[in-house]
Amino acid sequence: QVQLVESGGGLVQPGDSLRLSCTATGHGFLESYAMGWFRQSPAKARESVAVISWNGISVYRLDSIKGRFTISRDDANNTIYLQMNSLKPEDTAVYYCAAGHGPDLVYGSPQYWGRGTQVTVSS
Repeated sequence: QVQLVESGGGLVQPGDSLRLSCTATGHGFLESYAMGWFRQSPAKARESVAVISWNGISVYRLDSIKGRFTISRDDANNTIYLQMNSLKPEDTAVYYCAAGHGPDLVYGSPQYWGRGTQVTVSS
């Protein structure tokens, strides 16, 4: 039993920044789990944005966000963050937090998902 709750989404203009947060709770959550951010929009299928391992190794999955987004992890609070800078309209999507075994976040489907937080970038 694991619950993931995201926060921090909103409506911003191009060039603005947002910081998303996701906190995991439940006895089923293991500190060894990798966690990450995915996003989905009507124009594209769900895609992996960034993944961070239990020991803080980060992988950015999209060329379009490299250098603009930063994933981080606070193990003491079972929380991850996604700092998004220089936002573009193409970043508009529902952003989902996910957790599970590391390989599942990279090669398969994560075990646990949050309900998502909407990010809208528009002028």
